[in-house]
Amino acid sequence: MDERQSYLFGRSHRFQFDPCRNAHRCLSGSWILEHPDVLIELQTAYVKAGSNIVYAPTFSANRIKLQEYGFADQMESMTQELVALSKKAVGDKALVAGDITMTGRQLKPVGNMDFEELVDIYKEQINFLVQAGVDLLVVETMMSLQETRAAVIAAKEVCELPVMVTMTFEESGKTLFGTDPVTAAVVLEALGVDAVGVNCSAGPDRMVDIVRSMAEVTNIPLIAKPNAGIPRIDAQGNTCYDMTAEEFATEMQKLIEAGASVLGGCCGTDPEYICALKQVAGTKRKPVAHKGIGKSGMRYLASERQAVSFGLDGSFLVIGERINPTGKKKLQASLKEGSMDMVVQYAQEQEESGARILDVNMGMGGIDEKEMLLQALDAISMVSNLPLSIDSSHVEVIEAALRRYPGRALVNSISYEKEKFEKLLPIAKKYGAMFILLPLSDAGLPADIEEKKQIIEKIYGRALELGFTKEDIIVDGLVNTVGANNQAALQALETISYCRQEGFATVCGLSNVSFGLPERSFVNTAFLTLAIGKGLTMAIANPCQELLMGCAYASDLLLGKTDADMKYIEVAGQLKERREIQPAPVVQRPVAGVTAARESTSLEQPCEGIRGELYEAVLKGNKKKCVESVTQALEQGTTAETLLNEVLMSAIGRVGELFETGKYFLPQLIGSAEAMKAGIEVLEPHLSKDSNTEKMPAIVIATVEGDIHDIGKNLVALMLKNCGFEVVDLGKDVPAEKILEAACQYDAAIIALSALMTTTMIKMKQVIQMARERKIKAKIMVGGAATTRDYALEIGADGYAKDASEAVKEAKRLLKQTE
Repeated sequence: MDERQSYLFGRSHRFQFDPCRNAHRCLSGSWILEHPDVLIELQTAYVKAGSNIVYAPTFSANRIKLQEYGFADQMESMTQELVALSKKAVGDKALVAGDITMTGRQLKPVGNMDFEELVDIYKEQINFLVQAGVDLLVVETMMSLQETRAAVIAAKEVCELPVMVTMTFEESGKTLFGTDPVTAAVVLEALGVDAVGVNCSAGPDRMVDIVRSMAEVTNIPLIAKPNAGIPRIDAQGNTCYDMTAEEFATEMQKLIEAGASVLGGCCGTDPEYICALKQVAGTKRKPVAHKGIGKSGMRYLASERQAVSFGLDGSFLVIGERINPTGKKKLQASLKEGSMDMVVQYAQEQEESGARILDVNMGMGGIDEKEMLLQALDAISMVSNLPLSIDSSHVEVIEAALRRYPGRALVNSISYEKEKFEKLLPIAKKYGAMFILLPLSDAGLPADIEEKKQIIEKIYGRALELGFTKEDIIVDGLVNTVGANNQAALQALETISYCRQEGFATVCGLSNVSFGLPERSFVNTAFLTLAIGKGLTMAIANPCQELLMGCAYASDLLLGKTDADMKYIEVAGQLKERREIQPAPVVQRPVAGVTAARESTSLEQPCEGIRGELYEAVLKGNKKKCVESVTQALEQGTTAETLLNEVLMSAIGRVGELFETGKYFLPQLIGSAEAMKAGIEVLEPHLSKDSNTEKMPAIVIATVEGDIHDIGKNLVALMLKNCGFEVVDLGKDVPAEKILEAACQYDAAIIALSALMTTTMIKMKQVIQMARERKIKAKIMVGGAATTRDYALEIGADGYAKDASEAVKEAKRLLKQTE
């Protein structure tokens, strides 16, 4: 029997309910079909407790999961029967939701699955759910925002049913892939989901801040479905939770106050909990109003891991312009070779120099622009948290990029030219993007400000018809060179002033104003300060120009913007420090780290020369550079042992520190681990000849029986291998007997066990008990989302690790005990 869950559901865009209703998901597919009465009895009990929506037990009924158990050819029939059982259980007293979750395979660039393959997998499952007659869809327990996007896009392309989405967050307040609640809410609401929120994760108290932060940025209903506290082992050896039904219901009131109107229970709850929750929540409660996008006047763009907010009166923003091959011969040559090295370099430099958004353009001859842009999106997502502006002259290129981009992008741009106007607006809306409104038409540049206004109103009017709001639009001031028209700057300033009065955010391509003039940086900077004074929101510019960035911060200071004084002082202090260390020309020095979205992670290197390059290649997850640096270092006479122990191990240790402190997340951790692995593969033939290289002991690792999740386990195995351990990876859903047999066969020093689900945690204790009975000497360490250090102590484990980085340290600690 799978974990028991139920919900109180408020209001959906397409279905109307009394305030505070609930739903339920339970049991696992094939077992249910053999015992249908159990499902019917259980779901009937939830309806009697107050549920109005039940989840059909189709949680893992996708092709990938079913293939693992030989049920793929029964997917359609199983889905039909499982939904039918739920409909029979609830009759006309509740709605039935089709339940969908992650597949277990990772998308590129972290894994090897293509995005379109995943969309097709979800489409297949959703088609069967729709044919079976579900009333709505729920995508739940999601850790990857990009995989969530794939499921939502699939749902929107298959049917018009309402879609609810819940993510699951770590103790850090972010998902395993580094997505925070605000980013998730911004991206998913823009994509068109009907309710968004959080499930599983922890007890009600740990969800309050998550729900409250979502309520700040969304207008749609918020879901809160926590566990019944923390899992424990009772006297009979069963998994239980530390909250009673009454305690759970009482704590849920805080989530209601935080803004949740879709309430329920995840792991550890049963009908008693839902009955208590129903009594506390009531049926006539008025949901707490959200501030939401638009109501607060704020606009939001987002990458997969970070949202960037801005308003009409907020700090001035720079969109980094450098990832564009126009006029950059080295970048052009690099792209023609298929290399992303310079793209990655420009992304990191611009983020460190204060850019808040990155413009990405791959428009040049001799390459496949669409394919190169998609590669650039993947490469940038591994090294930068900034949201992207998708820049292309071709509709099909922008569409492909928006579909793939794992956040909320900015389209640069949509004009009143027929093809762009008619095709790009619906595309931008479908994928939840913001867009730059460029006041151009098929007739060319507008003759005057009045024609500009007319074009703006026409595009804005059509955008409103498609469901956009004013907060989704940034108007381009359309700056032309003063070298050809000495009134060009004044005309652009007039446009910016008009848009500010009308409530539009504004942007301009800053360098256009000085085209054809000498010493262009002075013209650009002078115009920028005037434009900021007129209300310019952001500019597409080079953030590595010290004069320009310094004047932007000074302009905010003089205009009395919030916190502008402290930002300016910080900038001035950093510039002074840099000049004292190494004087340099004013115009081109980057303002490193001034308003970077995250702290730079590659400035402190314990190595120099080629070893320093290798160290940074691991930090940045640059597999190609890592291989090249290892090869070059070996050719220069550095020993394989030195490279492994003094450079690679040091670098991966630093990566672990960055992961532990929340500066790196799963994509960067995997990228760095894979880069190190590639370097080690080059070193291995040389290490085998080195008599001083000590062989490390074996570690047997597995996800326990009944649990088919292996993301965390795979990462732990990779990190342990990179640190020199002989790792025997038995995979997932592994019986205790097989684990212990492998431990004996390989004379393992450590057995590492993983479990994501609370219902499979008990299998860890079984392995430990059997190992003790057989007097197996291996130390046993446990980990996984469902486990805690207290739980590890309860079941007699020798060690516990909350993540891959900690697992390496714990393994080394346990080894010392065996010496």
